[in-house]
Amino acid sequence: MTTTEAIFLGILQGVTEFLPVSSSGHLVLAEYFLGLKDTPIAFDVTLHLGTLISVFLYFWRDWVGMAKSLVPGKTSRKGDRRLLFLILIGTVPGAFLGYFLEGAASTVFRSPWVVVATLSGVALLLWLAERLASHKRGFKNFRWKDAVCVGTAQALAIVPGVSRSGITMTMALFLGFERRAAARFSFLLSAPIIAGAGLYEGLKLWQDGFGTLGMDFLWGFIAAGISGYLVIAFLMRYLDKHTFYPFVYYRLILALIVAVALKMGGL
Repeated sequence: MTTTEAIFLGILQGVTEFLPVSSSGHLVLAEYFLGLKDTPIAFDVTLHLGTLISVFLYFWRDWVGMAKSLVPGKTSRKGDRRLLFLILIGTVPGAFLGYFLEGAASTVFRSPWVVVATLSGVALLLWLAERLASHKRGFKNFRWKDAVCVGTAQALAIVPGVSRSGITMTMALFLGFERRAAARFSFLLSAPIIAGAGLYEGLKLWQDGFGTLGMDFLWGFIAAGISGYLVIAFLMRYLDKHTFYPFVYYRLILALIVAVALKMGGL
């Protein structure tokens, strides 16, 4: 992998991680069609860590508030401790499933045809959520049952093409939440899972040695972090007045293009 390829994949990760279009699916397709089939899953996780920094920076007030709520005597905003509880309880399903399906995530699930199926399938779910949901519940209306439902949906994101943000936002919409509230909770909920996966893969990298990909990992990390922050800022403003329909159409068109390309290639 060259530095240019690492930066390209980092930007691709940052742009697609927070849009409901599947960053892992795009990375699988990019690796396949660009011939980067030896890209380790640890590199994918490194890119996710770059986007984790984006979440911490953009929502820094939420994270500082939640941290203060744990310190005796510290004054924190109302609801910060409850938000921390919701994020923790919503993280459990994804952490559980991710632990047991790690092997399949790096082998079976990385087929381009799996991405075609999940891109189109989640697109249809997102379309239904936009069409049928009430979009009335605000961010402060999240309860522990909502967190469990959204967290269970997040567990499905281990399959490329599903999209962590896409499936969690879709579930939140089905539960009646406003688009912006769904996006905010989705982004905050992603942080513990990304951090846990990054720590796990980081320990394996430390034991195995970083090898010649060390600097490429760094450039990919930086590119993912910068692009991820910009996309979060864009999407949070966009959802004030717009729907998710453009992302539905994008997923369906991309799935069709990939399916045609694979068929033409004899796969």
